[in-house]
Amino acid sequence: MLTNATVKAARATARAYKMSDSGGLFLFVAPSGLRSWRMKFRFAGREKLLTFGSYPDMTLSDARERRDDARRQLREGIDPSGVRERIRSRRDRDSEAPRFENAARRWHTHQLPRWTKVHAADVIAGLERDAFPEIGTAALVDIDAPTVLRVLRAVEARGCIETARRLRQRISAVFSFAMSEGLVAHDPAAIVAKALQPLPRVRRQPALLDLEDARELMTLVADLNAAVSAKLASRFLALTAVRLAAVRGVVWGEFEDVDWTGDFIGPRRPLWRVPAIRMKLAAGKKEDRAFDHVVPLSAEAVDVLRAARELTAGKRGAHSATAFVFPGRDRRRPLGETAIGALYDRAGYRGRHVPHGWRATFSTILNERFRDERAIIDQALAHAAKDKVEAAYNRAEHMDRRRVLFQEWGRMLASDG
Repeated sequence: MLTNATVKAARATARAYKMSDSGGLFLFVAPSGLRSWRMKFRFAGREKLLTFGSYPDMTLSDARERRDDARRQLREGIDPSGVRERIRSRRDRDSEAPRFENAARRWHTHQLPRWTKVHAADVIAGLERDAFPEIGTAALVDIDAPTVLRVLRAVEARGCIETARRLRQRISAVFSFAMSEGLVAHDPAAIVAKALQPLPRVRRQPALLDLEDARELMTLVADLNAAVSAKLASRFLALTAVRLAAVRGVVWGEFEDVDWTGDFIGPRRPLWRVPAIRMKLAAGKKEDRAFDHVVPLSAEAVDVLRAARELTAGKRGAHSATAFVFPGRDRRRPLGETAIGALYDRAGYRGRHVPHGWRATFSTILNERFRDERAIIDQALAHAAKDKVEAAYNRAEHMDRRRVLFQEWGRMLASDG
């Protein structure tokens, strides 16, 4: 039989395991660390399972009382798993049942080692915005497929078809996590996928391909009454021509040889080293630093970074190596996924230019002006090295020319004519 000491000492391992008490009662210990009381029994010739609650909210003594209640019902010929009020009153049941938001946050914490900071922030932000207000306080066992579908159709009604599909996947992942811990028996989000609207046909991302138009957009964005962090991120995105996720996730520790004050006398070669793990690469390359994307920083890009530092000057930890350069309202999270695109919409460029469009702008304009530099421009955009040797060669042999191109790009965007 179990004791309070052995139950308290139970720790998670790589695989789930059971600690038996008596009368069919046992403690189930999940890899996530959840410890729950369960009881195995037979009724009408079939083996069944009851889940009473989790430790330490439910003590060993409480679990034994629930077991004894269930065994009493069995002696009376009653299936304890089929009696809605078998263990506690409705009020008690409602207060103890696992809630969706609690399960979702534990799932999110469990996934953190597998995700980048930006992706983790996007996942929890999406749940907080679209799922928790509707089903966050609902008991997992009370959430059915129609309930999930109502949540998703509310997102679709905003025109966010892809967002609704991602949200369904995340709700489904939460239920799969809860199923593995024995909190629920099925995933109601699994069967609603076909009830969602189809994805719109993929179209080329709209982008400005004329230098004057690009300059005008940058000017209009700078004049908007909007969050300064978002406006600086937009400018930095244009000057570096990287993917949006790279800018949203950038932290101060990724920059090298930058003169932050402007007081240094002598040559500097500032650059931004985007870790491979945050790049759009095959999984096997993300762990290899040889595939880091190196971006030479123009004087204009460094000016943006200085402005970003000034914006958060005096705030504790704001300039630490792991702090976001362009944080959202909560400095612990990156700028929102739609923040920069919203600026372009407000500036009157909806349907004409999106954040990802700066890569096409950069490529089109520079290829027109530097027709012999196509390979270098492609490297500047994607760092598309096929192996470590080529990656090293790109950095060592082509960096000087890439630096010239980025400096020219910065001058072109910042120039009045």
